[in-house]
Amino acid sequence: HPPAPQWQSYDPWGAPRQPLVTQPGPPLPDGRRKNRRGAMLIGALLLALVAGGIGGGIGAYIERNGGLTSVELPQDERDGGGRAPDSVAGIAASALPSVVTLHVTGATESGTGTGFVLDDRGHILTNNHVVAPAGSSGEITVTFSGGETATAEVVGKDSGYDLAVVKVSGVSGLKPLPLGNSDNVQVGDPVVAIGAPFDLSNTVTSGIISAKDRPITAGGEKGDGSDVSYVNALQTDAPINPGNSGGPLVDTDAHVIGINSAIRAADSGSAGEGGQAGSIGLGFAIPINQGKLVAEQLINTGKATHPVIGVTLDMKYTGDGAKVGGSTRGSSPVTAGGPADKAGIEADDVITEVDGKRVHSGEELIVKIRSHRPGDDLELTVTRGGKDLSITLTLGSATGT
Repeated sequence: HPPAPQWQSYDPWGAPRQPLVTQPGPPLPDGRRKNRRGAMLIGALLLALVAGGIGGGIGAYIERNGGLTSVELPQDERDGGGRAPDSVAGIAASALPSVVTLHVTGATESGTGTGFVLDDRGHILTNNHVVAPAGSSGEITVTFSGGETATAEVVGKDSGYDLAVVKVSGVSGLKPLPLGNSDNVQVGDPVVAIGAPFDLSNTVTSGIISAKDRPITAGGEKGDGSDVSYVNALQTDAPINPGNSGGPLVDTDAHVIGINSAIRAADSGSAGEGGQAGSIGLGFAIPINQGKLVAEQLINTGKATHPVIGVTLDMKYTGDGAKVGGSTRGSSPVTAGGPADKAGIEADDVITEVDGKRVHSGEELIVKIRSHRPGDDLELTVTRGGKDLSITLTLGSATGT
């Protein structure tokens, strides 16, 4: 047979063998000294091997486990305590019981959104585009933060403001979410957004108010302009995603200052919140002062009124400002007897300022008008024939859809 490889005969516990050297002394007549000493040496060797094996096993166990006792890792034994009311955790604890998730099912489409409780009668505020898939015969299911569910009916909705009110019946213990004052909000104020992004209910995110009075338009999927919403929005960097629509944007007092409604998507640049793009830190909320007014109208009458100036705008105008359309075939773009007519606005006038703030387009003019109430007076700067004119206009009203 070939010699065994060297590693097969290696004994990691052994030591190089050396000849034993003894001092036998005078021999006994019968040679017993030699046999007894040999037995003692064998016993000593066996004892050494057994002790070495036991010691090696104990050493290996101690090395693996750190000792002869079971391991217990240290942990903070404090109870965690409460959270300050104005911390994100404190705000969330206060607001979450008032926030609901809406599942909407219609004949051809379905969707998920968020809403919040307005009063103990069961009224819930959300976005129009959240409930729109239900149509006239669909179903809306409301899920509360504790997991309870109820069926809801639409009380009223308005596409121009992108707001809707639904109502649940037979539900007790409702906790209305207090409304704040969006006029008092300042850029940099901390805020918390609550909703159900991608159907992940009770999701809480935080950020700040990034800007105020952002004129945005959203919707327009129908192509006829009937579903376009015009919002003079609060901008926030609190992460908002599809499913957050209709949820509250709250301040450090856990009071609603806005209704989360739109995001700027990185892939398409669209401001609509209905797509599947993720948050890039550009979220927009309808100011609650506007939401409160519309919600009250929807609850009381089922409809919301829009402030109007009574003109047809040239939406293809590319210059700076909002241009009133020109007269065509004897028809005037200025409604006879309407607010603009009474104020002296004429065809082809360009409106450049509202209450001292610049207006850069027709959409921006509509947004600024929608942030007011019918009957409010506006100070307009109008360019006509190269000259600037100052005109005071009292807003009229029209019923929305």
